[in-house]
Amino acid sequence: MTQNIAIHQDEVAGKVALVTGAASGIGRAIALMLHARGAKVVAEDIDGSVEALARPGLVPVVADITQDGAAEHAVAVAVDQFGRLDILVNNAGIIINKLVVDMTRADWERIQAVNATAAFLHCREAVKAMIPQKSGAIVNIASYASYFAFPTIAAYTASKGALAQLTRTLALEAIGHGIRVNAIGVGDVLTNILDDVVEDGPAFLAEHGQGAPIGRAAQPEEIAEIVAFMASDRASFMVGAVVMADGGMTVTAG
Repeated sequence: MTQNIAIHQDEVAGKVALVTGAASGIGRAIALMLHARGAKVVAEDIDGSVEALARPGLVPVVADITQDGAAEHAVAVAVDQFGRLDILVNNAGIIINKLVVDMTRADWERIQAVNATAAFLHCREAVKAMIPQKSGAIVNIASYASYFAFPTIAAYTASKGALAQLTRTLALEAIGHGIRVNAIGVGDVLTNILDDVVEDGPAFLAEHGQGAPIGRAAQPEEIAEIVAFMASDRASFMVGAVVMADGGMTVTAG
């Protein structure tokens, strides 16, 4: 595995990337890996701790991605700082665990705003920036919940299902401009996404991941590896794909 990583250590060299939800977890791993492999990176997050990622070639942006103008600003930072935008990774996501009968409209709309609407807005602005250069790659971080469900995650499954369909539709609209749009159906990953839901989010995910055929949850870097490939020219024939990286969870679901 070390040799394989070394071979592709410059796979995104010279490219400019924008990563949302970059302060921690999968987003942080993606931002750092793309940077390490030669990309200039704009790392966007509502959490001010994203500023700790600042270094030459990596610019943090503190913003609420659901707000009007946030996507336009983040794309403008990439273009102003680095001259172009080649890669967008819509990684930011949140979850709520409530039965539908207990969920408020505000609960529902908050999940859609972050997981689906903000991704749409960033896709729209990224494609606008990519069309003149006739190239680009968008990778949306979807979920195994794009395809199956269990009780209490209706808002999350709806948002991730929407993200998968946004990926497919935009892929058809963008490929004529040389822009590839794909997604990853992520399974349980050791992150803090559940910290507002359970006492110890990573511990819960580690335990839940044991139910997958692989018998464990993923490390954020394992997902970042797939993003780096899909964002690179090595994935030049991938268009509108939702690649499952869930330890086999969807193979056994249902």
